[in-house]
Amino acid sequence: MNPAVNQTLRLSDFDYTLPKKLIAQHPVKPRDHSRLMILDRVKKDFVHQKFFNCLDYFNPGDILVVNNSKVIPARLIGHKLTGGKIEIFLLQNIKDNLWECLVGGKKMKPTTIIEFDNDFKGKLIKKISDQTWEIEFNKPNITSIGDTPLPPYITESSSPEDYQTVYAKTDGSVAAPTAGLHFTPELMKKIKAKGIEIFDVTLHVGLGTFAPVKTEKISEHKIHKEYGELSRETAVAIKEAKAKNKRVIAVGTTSVRTLEAFAGKEKKDWIDLFITPGYKFQIVDAMLTNFHLPKSTLLMLVGAFAEKKYMEEAYQEAIKKEYRFYSFGDAMLIL
Repeated sequence: MNPAVNQTLRLSDFDYTLPKKLIAQHPVKPRDHSRLMILDRVKKDFVHQKFFNCLDYFNPGDILVVNNSKVIPARLIGHKLTGGKIEIFLLQNIKDNLWECLVGGKKMKPTTIIEFDNDFKGKLIKKISDQTWEIEFNKPNITSIGDTPLPPYITESSSPEDYQTVYAKTDGSVAAPTAGLHFTPELMKKIKAKGIEIFDVTLHVGLGTFAPVKTEKISEHKIHKEYGELSRETAVAIKEAKAKNKRVIAVGTTSVRTLEAFAGKEKKDWIDLFITPGYKFQIVDAMLTNFHLPKSTLLMLVGAFAEKKYMEEAYQEAIKKEYRFYSFGDAMLIL
């Protein structure tokens, strides 16, 4: 049980019904021409814009914080020595050639050997949870034979570049920090030209982001740890912005969790901060985010930031206006 989480919250409190046709299968092109819903937490209204109009809501001196983590080719297809097909999903590099992985297959046990292309082999070392194993590979650079994974709700083919932010540079994520997918190099230049500085954090998106919550009492959910870094440069910029009463605008829930877990200070560590309604934000003043899955920890986070009832109304407004949802979908800016 997580004592920091509101003990009265239930999983069913974060459910909604989404028409299947609103699940985006491809990104809008150009990326910054997706739709953007502006949420004002004081006025409690909804304004409908295009994503490139976010620039109109940023002020000189504000800082924009992005997650620079890069999606790795984490999906591997192999075979057991007996011939059975096995799908492996790389989650986290523990050390050297040892990885935590999701393993799809039957009758898995320690010492099971899995063969891949290019003479790669993996040996199951120990079971971590119902679905995850430690696997030791026989040589480095296992991602060289992998494919970029897409969420299961994206059923149509897409290029790997579509699922990567334009500022991604640090390998480590198995899912994209999707709020950042709306930015183009041209929009980022315009943001900087207006006097808004852009700074990085790193949070390698792992199982914690897409693992379903299975407990009806939210406080009983155990969120998985993800590795994060906040540099001295970013920490100094946050401190200076706060001193001048300027805003820290986080791009995506991953940036939010990193900023809040480290309290805006320089740090490298594993993060398991679980943000739900009732949480008091210390660092983040505004947030850009996509529309999230029902009953997800991400929906709980935005419900904490924007007030749960207001967020529920925003989602119903988005469905009514036929916004596009999830990874390749539209976005909201919460002020």
